[in-house]
Amino acid sequence: MLYLWLKALHIVSMVCWFAGLFYLPRLFVYHAQSEDSVSKERFSIMERKLYRGIMGPAMIATLVFGIWLLSLNAGAYFTQGGWMHAKLTLVVLLIGYHHMCGAQVKRFARGENTRSHVFYRWFNEVPVLILLAIVILVVVRPF
Repeated sequence: MLYLWLKALHIVSMVCWFAGLFYLPRLFVYHAQSEDSVSKERFSIMERKLYRGIMGPAMIATLVFGIWLLSLNAGAYFTQGGWMHAKLTLVVLLIGYHHMCGAQVKRFARGENTRSHVFYRWFNEVPVLILLAIVILVVVRPF
């Protein structure tokens, strides 16, 4: 029963984390397009609160529940094939993306953004591709 509770909490945490990973770069798009100081300040506040108040805790919860799940069946996960190795590699990349978002939040707050809204539109697609790959790896287990 513990395993199922952990799995549910892991999935809920992951959904919250990805909600932030999808929305924060969209805020970057709007922030990069804004021209007045009131809008720029408002976007900086929204970005900071989303990153620190939702994304950070959700990432930590996702990792804690994921590691806990992994510790319960580590032998089985790592002997069944390479899908778990691939998933964990993608999770490491996602953590890097998360921290890149955090660095960008700080750049915007300091008024040092040098990228256009077009860059952020493409940047926003990275977590979509990672989510797609992770879900396929976990459900299909292709290798």
